[in-house]
Amino acid sequence: MRVSLWETPRVAKDKIAGLAQVADGEVELKIGVTAPPEDGKVNAVVIKLLAKAWNVPKSLLSIIEGAADRRKVVLVAGDAMTHEGELTQWLARMGT
Repeated sequence: MRVSLWETPRVAKDKIAGLAQVADGEVELKIGVTAPPEDGKVNAVVIKLLAKAWNVPKSLLSIIEGAADRRKVVLVAGDAMTHEGELTQWLARMGT
Protein backbone atom coordinates (compact mmCIF):
# COMPACT_ATOMS: atom_id res chain seq x y z
CA MET A 1 0.00 0.00 0.00
CA ARG A 2 1.28 3.48 -0.88
CA VAL A 3 0.44 6.61 1.08
CA SER A 4 1.19 10.13 -0.16
CA LEU A 5 2.13 12.68 2.45
CA TRP A 6 3.27 16.24 2.96
CA GLU A 7 5.68 16.90 5.81
CA THR A 8 6.38 20.16 7.52
CA PRO A 9 9.69 20.33 9.41
CA ARG A 10 10.48 22.37 12.51
CA VAL A 11 7.02 22.46 14.06
CA ALA A 12 6.38 22.60 17.81
CA LYS A 13 5.38 18.93 18.17
CA ASP A 14 5.68 15.75 16.10
CA LYS A 15 2.17 14.96 14.91
CA ILE A 16 0.00 13.57 12.17
CA ALA A 17 -2.17 16.55 11.30
CA GLY A 18 -4.77 14.88 9.11
CA LEU A 19 -5.66 14.58 5.45
CA ALA A 20 -5.67 17.33 2.85
CA GLN A 21 -6.78 17.46 -0.76
CA VAL A 22 -4.12 18.85 -3.08
CA ALA A 23 -4.47 20.72 -6.36
CA ASP A 24 -4.39 17.60 -8.55
CA GLY A 25 -7.36 16.13 -6.66
CA GLU A 26 -5.30 13.60 -4.74
CA VAL A 27 -5.48 13.30 -0.96
CA GLU A 28 -2.33 13.26 1.14
CA LEU A 29 -1.51 12.85 4.79
CA LYS A 30 -0.13 15.94 6.53
CA ILE A 31 2.66 15.35 9.05
CA GLY A 32 4.55 17.88 11.16
CA VAL A 33 7.92 17.03 12.70
CA THR A 34 10.18 18.94 15.07
CA ALA A 35 13.33 17.74 13.30
CA PRO A 36 15.18 19.97 10.83
CA PRO A 37 15.23 18.86 7.17
CA GLU A 38 18.82 17.60 7.17
CA ASP A 39 20.62 14.26 7.14
CA GLY A 40 17.38 12.24 6.89
CA LYS A 41 16.19 13.33 10.33
CA VAL A 42 12.71 14.22 9.08
CA ASN A 43 12.34 10.89 7.27
CA ALA A 44 13.25 8.96 10.42
CA VAL A 45 10.62 10.81 12.45
CA VAL A 46 7.99 10.33 9.73
CA ILE A 47 8.58 6.57 9.72
CA LYS A 48 8.49 6.44 13.53
CA LEU A 49 5.20 8.40 13.71
CA LEU A 50 3.50 6.30 11.05
CA ALA A 51 4.68 3.00 12.54
CA LYS A 52 3.29 3.97 15.93
CA ALA A 53 -0.02 5.30 14.55
CA TRP A 54 -0.55 2.29 12.29
CA ASN A 55 0.76 -0.25 14.78
CA VAL A 56 3.20 -1.77 12.29
CA PRO A 57 6.95 -2.37 12.62
CA LYS A 58 9.13 0.45 11.28
CA SER A 59 10.83 -2.15 9.09
CA LEU A 60 7.64 -2.42 6.99
CA LEU A 61 7.67 1.28 6.10
CA SER A 62 9.92 2.95 3.55
CA ILE A 63 9.95 6.25 1.73
CA ILE A 64 9.94 5.33 -1.94
CA GLU A 65 9.53 8.82 -3.43
CA GLY A 66 10.57 12.26 -2.26
CA ALA A 67 13.10 11.37 0.43
CA ALA A 68 14.64 14.84 0.06
CA ASP A 69 11.34 16.66 -0.58
CA ARG A 70 8.38 17.70 1.56
CA ARG A 71 6.03 15.64 -0.59
CA LYS A 72 6.74 11.95 -0.05
CA VAL A 73 5.29 8.54 -0.81
CA VAL A 74 5.53 5.87 1.87
CA LEU A 75 5.26 2.18 1.05
CA VAL A 76 3.76 -0.17 3.61
CA ALA A 77 5.33 -3.54 2.83
CA GLY A 78 4.25 -6.95 3.99
CA ASP A 79 1.03 -8.84 3.50
CA ALA A 80 -1.37 -6.37 1.92
CA MET A 81 -4.40 -8.29 3.16
CA THR A 82 -3.21 -7.95 6.75
CA HIS A 83 -2.60 -4.20 6.69
CA GLU A 84 -4.73 -2.69 3.94
CA GLY A 85 -8.10 -2.89 5.68
CA GLU A 86 -6.81 -1.52 8.97
CA LEU A 87 -4.84 1.29 7.32
CA THR A 88 -7.74 2.22 5.06
CA GLN A 89 -10.02 2.53 8.11
CA TRP A 90 -7.37 4.59 9.95
CA LEU A 91 -7.01 6.95 6.97
CA ALA A 92 -10.80 7.29 6.75
CA ARG A 93 -10.95 8.28 10.44
CA MET A 94 -8.26 10.90 9.83
CA GLY A 95 -10.44 12.45 7.14
CA THR A 96 -13.36 13.03 9.47
